[in-house]
Amino acid sequence: MASKLLLIIVFVFDLIAFALALAAEQRRTTAKVQVDNEKDYNFCVYDSDIATGLGVGSFLFLLASQAIIMVASRCFCCGKPLSPGGSRAWAVILFVVCWVFFFIAEVCLLAGSVRNAYHTKYRTIFNENPPSCETVRKGVFAAGAAFVFFTAIVSQFYYVCYSKARESFQPYGGARDTGVGMGTYK
Repeated sequence: MASKLLLIIVFVFDLIAFALALAAEQRRTTAKVQVDNEKDYNFCVYDSDIATGLGVGSFLFLLASQAIIMVASRCFCCGKPLSPGGSRAWAVILFVVCWVFFFIAEVCLLAGSVRNAYHTKYRTIFNENPPSCETVRKGVFAAGAAFVFFTAIVSQFYYVCYSKARESFQPYGGARDTGVGMGTYK
């Protein structure tokens, strides 16, 4: 059966990653156009940059969770063969889906963190258009959080199906002798 301790550790890591991604969405950087003291230039003023750290933290916890599951299952390609049947079929499907969801979540979290850390450095002359104070779009970290949640569910099911298929494997010729019987000659 699947290791309950491993499932609990992975669940806690995924829960932390999910919470950090939601916190990053709530604490995204905002910006406003400010005029300098002599009223010659417009420039952008950004508030707190905490969402970048939260996004990177979520990225790292999800990465650790995925690494734990893949090491425990030997990344599906090493170790004992799996027994044929429904558990192996579901393990293969869930393995692929788990990696797709993981990749999407990591891309959203990393792109959101990088974009949130970017601050416009230029300024414009007062009579020109105001500068574009670019910030991360609303929903990037939320999409990352959603895919962290999907990855958490799918990776747990993957590991359970993998464990069932691994434990039910019977080596060839275990109980029956497949060779020519050699009895005593009398």
